[in-house]
Amino acid sequence: MVAIVLLAVALAATACTGGGSGGDPDAVRYTPGAAGIGDSFYPTLGNGGYDVQHYRIDLRYNEEGRVGGGVFIDAVATQNLSGFNLDFAGWDISDLSVDQAAVPFTREGEELVVTGVEIPDGDPFTVVILYSGTPEPYPSAALPFPIGWLSGSQGEQFVAAEPDAAHSWFPCNDHPLDKATFTIMVGAPAGYGTAANGERVLEDDGGGSASQDAGTASEWEMRTPMTTYLATMVLGEGWEVVPDPASSEASGVTVRNFLPPDLVDDAPPGLERTGEMITTLAGAFGPYPFDRYGIAVVEGLGSALENQTLSIFDRQMVAAPFFEYVLVHELAHQWFGNSVSLADWSDIWLNEGFATYAEMLWTEHVDGDAAYREDVANRMQAAQVAGYGPPGTPSPDDLFGGSVYQRGGLVLAALRDEIGDDAFFTTLRTYADRFADANATTADFITVAEEASGDDLGTFFDTWLYGDEIPEG
Repeated sequence: MVAIVLLAVALAATACTGGGSGGDPDAVRYTPGAAGIGDSFYPTLGNGGYDVQHYRIDLRYNEEGRVGGGVFIDAVATQNLSGFNLDFAGWDISDLSVDQAAVPFTREGEELVVTGVEIPDGDPFTVVILYSGTPEPYPSAALPFPIGWLSGSQGEQFVAAEPDAAHSWFPCNDHPLDKATFTIMVGAPAGYGTAANGERVLEDDGGGSASQDAGTASEWEMRTPMTTYLATMVLGEGWEVVPDPASSEASGVTVRNFLPPDLVDDAPPGLERTGEMITTLAGAFGPYPFDRYGIAVVEGLGSALENQTLSIFDRQMVAAPFFEYVLVHELAHQWFGNSVSLADWSDIWLNEGFATYAEMLWTEHVDGDAAYREDVANRMQAAQVAGYGPPGTPSPDDLFGGSVYQRGGLVLAALRDEIGDDAFFTTLRTYADRFADANATTADFITVAEEASGDDLGTFFDTWLYGDEIPEG
């Protein structure tokens, strides 16, 4: 029995070593990064073992509707890596290298599995992936309609990827927990305008690396960390980047919009108030978190999406009588959702509830306290009639239900009544500042609110976020 036990111990010790150690217990062990980052709703999104620092997306769109180019990913290992995964659906990969060396890879569903590497914990590495394909909308697990790379009725191309479609157009670590800076180069046929997140740092008529056979290209820098689902590119024939000097001067933020030909000299009514909106929300939330803002107007989205520094609006949304309030909503996301990003998709109310409450703040700014109170009361009544469930427990296959918007916004209205204006706005500003460029949970927000108010708010949040019944106002 003793000999058998000793043999078992020896075999176990040998099995626990790796990386060609020959059984040496002091040898460095290399293991693959995890195939998921740990999200409770979407466990296959994101990956473990590394932290992306920067993406360079370099793509060109041609008149046949094909897209080709590559992505350059600068990352740092967070363990001794023998391999790692990237999220990527569709498209054809022609070449993949790590630190300029070709390495083996396989495609397993929507996982791009890279093997044959030894990257020590803490070391930087660069992945280069060349790929091409014909973009197609992506069937989201969270929505009843496809998202990702979409085409408009005038031939415009645009990306709207929240929550799970970034990896449908570029290989990435597709989860908000791994934020990174971005460079995006967009190439297109002659006569097209092109736009992406951040600051335009280059515009040319065919000399950019992304353009090659295309007639125009632009390069954009997003120097503040961004989640993958907020990355976008937009291109359309005759579309132009239109500066808004009045809004820029009013807010101290460079405001520019990407507009179709017929709106270049005739911007939608309400858009001119962007500077006023930035200033108003900055008074409530703290300084605007980026150095640029604006919207892109397209057809074929059916809604609006808060892509970082360049929200995308459907043409019908721009023409709607409530356009002004949607503008405020998407702008508010630049603080809550974009700068302060959720750590798990189950906490989506932290994005949508906050942006919805910003609409109520805009009513207060424009029409005064009585109008604000009426707005809150009307929303409360509508939420009760609709029977909205608890915003803290959304459904993974219907992530953006009315509860996380309307009842989520009412959580904040009720919190303001509960702790008073001083503590409430201190809470919002502290939360925005403490978790800027990072991630937060509902528990983090509750901690900030309790610090600011000095109150135990456990029962309040349990009732509002997780109770089946909407509390009486």
